[in-house]
Amino acid sequence: MASGNNFGKALIATGQKLKPTAGGAMRKVLEVAIDGAAGVPSAKEAASSHLGKKSDRDQAIDALVTQHIALAGAQGFATNLGGLVTMAVTLPANLAGVAVIQCRMVAAIAHLRGYDLDDNRVRSAILMCLLGESSATELITAGDLPSTPMAIATAPVFDRDLDLTVSNHVLGQLLQQLGGKRIGVLLARRIPVVGGGVGAATDGWATFQVASYARAEFVDRRHRAQ
Repeated sequence: MASGNNFGKALIATGQKLKPTAGGAMRKVLEVAIDGAAGVPSAKEAASSHLGKKSDRDQAIDALVTQHIALAGAQGFATNLGGLVTMAVTLPANLAGVAVIQCRMVAAIAHLRGYDLDDNRVRSAILMCLLGESSATELITAGDLPSTPMAIATAPVFDRDLDLTVSNHVLGQLLQQLGGKRIGVLLARRIPVVGGGVGAATDGWATFQVASYARAEFVDRRHRAQ
């Protein structure tokens, strides 16, 4: 496992390449999170690392979630320390960096629960988890999304149009968090260090919520004896 500092640097570099201009960008973020990149271990590697240190899968997931909440907070801090002067440069990196962390965490949870990360249905469900339970429920109730991540992951066939819809909703929410819903955070970032602290807390809390939703949706498909 890469050190926190090296992991953060790799995420910032990844974020600068993954400019969130369209929903399709979320698929690239998902690929980096699941398959890994330079300095960013894959979701399976992260899952195996924690499973090797713990006595069962639930404990491995606990440790995995704790680590990724910390990484999200540290990543948020690192990309927001510059204050208002560097905001225009760091926000794209922050958005993509947090998305990579959250996607990898959800993918690792799904892997430990027995889901095939190469299955596009599962990948769609992983992305949907980034919405969090509240937003996802609102979209399902409104008819914008057909069902839960669990139902999407186990659907009879992969729906490419649905996958794009999920990607667009996730990207829209991430951008909204950096806009209207997080205006207080953006204003706080006018003050260096203080802005970094607010960014760290916000990204860490959001990652905790994503983890809770993912754990509820990706029910264990493995035999308990394993």
